Amino acid sequence: MYSNKKSIQQLLALMLEHGVTNVVLSPGSRNAPLIHTFSQHPQLTCYTIVDERSAAYFALGLILKTQKPVAVCCTSGTALLNYSSATAEAYYQKLPLMVISADRPAHWVGQADGQTINQKNVLANFVKRSVTLPEIHSAEDLWLCNRLVNEALVALTRIDAGPVHVNIPLSEPLYEFTEEVIPLARKIRLVEGKADVPTAYVEEWGTFTKKMVVVGQLLPSEEMAGAIEKLSRRGDTVIIAEHTANLPSAVSVRQFEQVLVSLSEAEKAQFAPDILLTIGGHIVSKRFKQLIRKCQPSKHWRIGCDVVDTYQSLTDLLDVDAPSFVNEIAKVEVGATEYQDIWTNRSERIQSAGAEYLKSIPYCDLLVYKTIFERMPSGISLHLGNSTPVRYAQLFALSNDIDVYSNRGTSGIDGVVSTFAGFASKNDKMSLLVVGELSFLYDSNGLWNRYLSPKARIIVINNAGGGIFRLIDGPSRSEALEQHIEYRHGQSVENIARAFWVEYLSASNEKELENSFATLMDQNINKPMLLEVFTPSELNSEVYKGYFEYLKTK
Repeated sequence: MYSNKKSIQQLLALMLEHGVTNVVLSPGSRNAPLIHTFSQHPQLTCYTIVDERSAAYFALGLILKTQKPVAVCCTSGTALLNYSSATAEAYYQKLPLMVISADRPAHWVGQADGQTINQKNVLANFVKRSVTLPEIHSAEDLWLCNRLVNEALVALTRIDAGPVHVNIPLSEPLYEFTEEVIPLARKIRLVEGKADVPTAYVEEWGTFTKKMVVVGQLLPSEEMAGAIEKLSRRGDTVIIAEHTANLPSAVSVRQFEQVLVSLSEAEKAQFAPDILLTIGGHIVSKRFKQLIRKCQPSKHWRIGCDVVDTYQSLTDLLDVDAPSFVNEIAKVEVGATEYQDIWTNRSERIQSAGAEYLKSIPYCDLLVYKTIFERMPSGISLHLGNSTPVRYAQLFALSNDIDVYSNRGTSGIDGVVSTFAGFASKNDKMSLLVVGELSFLYDSNGLWNRYLSPKARIIVINNAGGGIFRLIDGPSRSEALEQHIEYRHGQSVENIARAFWVEYLSASNEKELENSFATLMDQNINKPMLLEVFTPSELNSEVYKGYFEYLKTK
């Protein structure tokens, strides 16, 4: 039996019509009619996560794995505000998160009633569409409700995806479950089609000598990987991509961050492109952004509709299918190869120099990451904390069959563990999260759910504080660094892991790391495991900075 609330019936019927079949529920009373109705329907898969912030990030993990829309549903009041961080992450990663919030009747908002805030448009800055449904008392109310739900679901499921917010005021009584079936609801369809690849742009691309394509964060796509690989093989185009682009490593410049460090001021213009094509989301490298902002291309084309002018040089937005456009420019006559050659030659030289430096480093963060990446098994899904881990990871090679994920939409500390848990719950393969201890502690409730995969593996690198702040210039010059910026502490995550029935391992030196990592990656162990790696904070920054100083001499 289902709720007798007609707004809920319309919502569920249209969710199913638009292909939303996974729902993460946050327990509550005002949303009880929604919880009951969703959990009773055989076409929906429901997850229950108590912590609302964790629940929303868990939903993002489901989206990353399934590449389909996922709904998250909460009660009224501040519960909804706890969804805001994950909603912002979804907005900037263009992930289809459907936020459903139960609300108090409009006449009680602002009247000192319990668990009541103004929920209308509270997420407006971070959603594609925000609607508040009417309580249905007439045929016109029903029509309006149907239209608003369709508006939200069309925005959620279009090609240019992103989160939406559906707010549902619900009057008492709430617990009347009298409907045997969910009535059919009118679906409004959106038929989308990308514009044809513009021939003039394809022809113009071929006229440039120094051509560069930058691929930002993308979900794994065989179509995109194949198109970029075809373009790369020509030899006349430099491809810049970090691990989060999910492209084969051979198609892009290897260790381009290290290459940038080695450039003299005179060389920077030589390595900068004449024409730049950008695809996808964020890149991490600040050095690369600074290079292009300083040595601007004469043309910068971006695939998409949003004016995202990261490099302060944008000239053209191309509303086309990215793989199709890349395939077309890969067909033009092959141009000069000197530009790609200078990047390739410098990359090979830097790789050799970097390997020499790494041979003699002591036990520290850099050695830990080197060990992890050299011994990481193929075929796993890798999740990276979005501060230090995503930066260290870029210094090392990865197997082509390892997919990489990170909350780089907003790059916040919150939600890393929860996103990983949601992804791993749907993943048949081993999933590995590499995260700093502050990010882990901040989101330790990410382990507080019934869906933690037995193939989930977590490495917490504990350097007793926010190690990232010792790697960048500004904070490292502040007298407040230890006490207030990096937040020095002496905590371990051992008891948290054990509290959530996660097998705990630890390492404090190179030998322990090698042994514990081998156990962590053992495919025959069928239970979630966590390895805490303790490293020396001051030495970490000294070795890291020494690595880049060494490369400058080469």
